Order: sequence, then structure tokens, then C-alpha cells
Amino acid sequence: MQFKTKRLQESTLFWPFMVLVLLLLINAFLTRGFFTIEWKDGRFSGILVDILNRSTYIGIIAIGLTLVISTGGIDISVGSVVAISGAIAAYLIGGELVLQGDQQILVTRTPMGVAIVAALAASLLLGMWNGLLVSRLRIQPIVATLILMVAGRGIAQLVTNGQIITIYYKPYYFIGNGTLLGIPFSIYILLAVLILVILATRRTALGLFFESIGVNRTASRYSGIQEQRIVFWSYAFCAFCAGVSGLLVSSNVKSADGNNAGDLFELDAILAVVIGGTSLNGGKFNLAGSILGAIIIQTLTTTIYSIGVPPQVNLVIKSIVVFLVSMLQSENFRALFQLNRKNKLIRSAV
Repeated sequence: MQFKTKRLQESTLFWPFMVLVLLLLINAFLTRGFFTIEWKDGRFSGILVDILNRSTYIGIIAIGLTLVISTGGIDISVGSVVAISGAIAAYLIGGELVLQGDQQILVTRTPMGVAIVAALAASLLLGMWNGLLVSRLRIQPIVATLILMVAGRGIAQLVTNGQIITIYYKPYYFIGNGTLLGIPFSIYILLAVLILVILATRRTALGLFFESIGVNRTASRYSGIQEQRIVFWSYAFCAFCAGVSGLLVSSNVKSADGNNAGDLFELDAILAVVIGGTSLNGGKFNLAGSILGAIIIQTLTTTIYSIGVPPQVNLVIKSIVVFLVSMLQSENFRALFQLNRKNKLIRSAV
């Protein structure tokens, strides 16, 4: 029994899960109706449902970012890609109410399917640009993605002409606001992406390739792994995930803001991956842990707002939580803690 408890505590998901349980217990006492889930207008509603729904924005990005980080890289441009994806979709769909006689008729620039494909294709191309800089030109990942992080905001504002584009096309709202069997449709999108990536990385050798590149990129290349191609497509897929998140965000708020959409999403996604147990040094990764990290971040944000803490303190509290979870997950910290505990037992015995 003691051996099983020890193994459980050494799991990368143990401490993040305990942090989530702690946050839920805090809300049970401080937030009225936190665990209440009701059926209204053909859908489940409640604070927990809202947390799961909003955590999908960061969760989908975290899936792609987990693969990038597993190779020893980083992508800080995902927030800008979110803005670009939403801006392209909103611009192509547009939507204007035109009076024809006594009736108002909605007119769109392009079909919704074309707009979605164009937004995702643009996101994929941006990711391929990052992948080219990192895998072929050997530019440091943080520098390569910093270029798109800065330029991407300008691109998004060029698409929106510096204005907030309102989307009037109601079918587009379903992506971020619709429900299926009473559950938000965005959760199904997150699960679909997660399952596909898990199958690709855990049912094939692809996951081992990612981890091998993260541990030793040169040795992986000499062992026959096409590390340049894998790194290239990891950045492309990460941007694609950011593009999907951009569609969810723009659909949810029914508009596109090139300046503020996806702001600080890159930091939240990195925090989610780190909380989930994936090391920034590369190597082993945990996709389920990244999703758990995204839920923790959204739960923490909701808790801060619900108990009346000023929003300015949000980032400070996030950093403290990430620091504590990272320390608890650190093998060196746990070894030091156990060593101090043994020394105290020895002294007490003497």
C-alpha cells in the first residue's frame, strides 16, 4: 500500500490534480453555486461548464505546444496566430444586414466553410514559417517565434483594418457557442484533437521520435530519425491548433479584434504545459497533463474573479501557483525534502 502511494505521488499528474482539487474545495466554500449544473434551453449551464468551455481555448493550443516543447523548442507566437485566424475568418464571413423591402437579409462575403479553411490554412502556413526558421535555418526557437509574435499582431490588424469586425452570421456562432447533447461543442473539438494526437504519438513510434529529439537532437539525427522534418511539422501543427483556438474565440465573442484577441495566450499555454509535467528542456511529454494544466489555469482565473480579487493580481497568483507546482514536480526538490526528513528522523532517534 505504501509502495502504491509513493508511486502515485511520483506521477507527473499527482500534484497538478491535487492543486485542482484544492481550487475546487476553495470554491466550494467561497463561491455560491459553484458545483450547481442546470439544464436550461437545451444545454447544461453552470460555473463548471463555463470553466471547461473556456479552458478549451488554451487546451487546444497546449496540445500543439506540448509537441513543440517535447522537441526542446518553444513557440511564443500562438497568441498572434489566434488573432490572425479569427481576423481572417471574420473578414471573409463578415456579414451585413441588408434591407430588402421590409425584411432584413444577411449577406456574407464568402461561404462559412471557405472562411474556416482559409483561416486554418493561413495558420498552418504561419506554423510552417516558424518550422522553417527553426529546423532549417537553425534560428533559436524563441527568437524565430518572436518574429511572428510581433509581426502577427500587425498582420491581424491589417486584416481587420485596425477595427473590431463584428460577425453577424449566426451559423458561425455554433463553433464557440453551440452545444451537442447539451455539452459545449468546443469540448468535442478539444477531445477530437487530443484523441488524434494521442493515437498518433502513443500508438506509433512518432511519440518516441519527439522525445528522442528533445533529449539529444544530434544523436537522433545520426540514428536515422528525420529530426528536421519532425521539428518542422511540430511547429506547423502547433500553429494549426492556435488557428482552431482562434476560430473558437472569434465565434464565442462574435467578433475579431486583431489587437487583443489571443493576448497572453502563449503564456497561459506554456504554463499549462509546464503544470502538466512536460519539461521545457524537452524529452518526455504528457498531453493529458497539458489539458489538466489548462483547466487549472481557467479554474484559477474564475476563482480570482468570483471571490473579488482585483484582476491585476491575476498574473501574480498564476505565477505563484506555477512555481509551487513546478517545485512539487521537481525530482531534485523532492529528493532534498526527503533527505531533510531523514536527517530529522535520525536526529530525533539519536
